[in-house]
Amino acid sequence: MPRRAQQRSNRASRAPSRRAAPVGLRIIGGVFRGRKLRYSGDPAVRPMKDRVREAVFNLLGPSVRGKHAVDLFAGTGALGLEAISRGAAKATLIEHHVPTARVVAENIASLGLKDQAELVVANVFLRSLWQDRLGTVPWLVFCSPPYAYYVDRRQQMLDLVCGLIQDAPRESIFVVEADERCDFETLCQPEAWSIRKYPPAVIGIFRK
Repeated sequence: MPRRAQQRSNRASRAPSRRAAPVGLRIIGGVFRGRKLRYSGDPAVRPMKDRVREAVFNLLGPSVRGKHAVDLFAGTGALGLEAISRGAAKATLIEHHVPTARVVAENIASLGLKDQAELVVANVFLRSLWQDRLGTVPWLVFCSPPYAYYVDRRQQMLDLVCGLIQDAPRESIFVVEADERCDFETLCQPEAWSIRKYPPAVIGIFRK
């Protein structure tokens, strides 16, 4: 094989490692529809898949408007920022991992939402973090952690979701993303959860 052809072949063989990271994360709807969001490609971050995010916001419809969006495991910030795009009054995005939080900050800045979106770098399992912090405007809470948390941190996840439901203002909405390992029957008021499946994701929606 000629030298140049060999070099092109070698570059091509290395290319998949560069393309392995997911690309093209965008706001799906609302005033920022189509705007790109930064995503490092870290599989531990695992943004909600576009088709699932679109389905969730279609289910929420106009009830997003005027809410205080709360993204408990922000990752890229896509859920909280999508909510603002679709009419949420503001958003609080919580992320404990500092490098990941920097990505959230960049996404907030790129959309010009510093006045509407607050980034909190902290451990979301500390109840003192959100108690008396989120205000009386009805919340739209997104809970999309690593799926393993529903096994490895089961009691913490139950305490987090049920504690927030207890403290949330009337007309608040909760969106929980899990997989089949999460038993929604163990959550408070299990009969009130609407469950949808988008394999491997399982989405539970609770309206207070």
